[in-house]
Amino acid sequence: MFSFSDKSKANMCCVDERLVRVAHRAIQISKIDFGIPTDGGIRTAERQHELFEDGKSKADGYHKRSPHQSGRALDFYAYVDGKASWDREHLAMVAAAFLQAASELGIRVRWGGLFRSFSDMPHIELIED
Repeated sequence: MFSFSDKSKANMCCVDERLVRVAHRAIQISKIDFGIPTDGGIRTAERQHELFEDGKSKADGYHKRSPHQSGRALDFYAYVDGKASWDREHLAMVAAAFLQAASELGIRVRWGGLFRSFSDMPHIELIED
């Protein structure tokens, strides 16, 4: 069984507690280790805009806000052979753990790997009713 590093835990600070619960359950059941990167949790409008300007996000932080700005999203990376992995297969395995964990907890989430307009493999977000 895997567990989050102190850095991954810190990177989830201020994220919606439902999503944090899903992440903690996912790390328990995942077949592959994973973590939460520095920009994987909550983001300010300014930081979101920087990521947009760098081509790393479709949301500019001002006119189009990211769910990260309200703490309703997490990004993750797989951790394989002692280093971060962005391999699609690894990310899909982590996403499967997130989806299973959310189902077990009765929390509705959406995985970015299934977005219709583009694929955001290392992204999970709450679905608001």
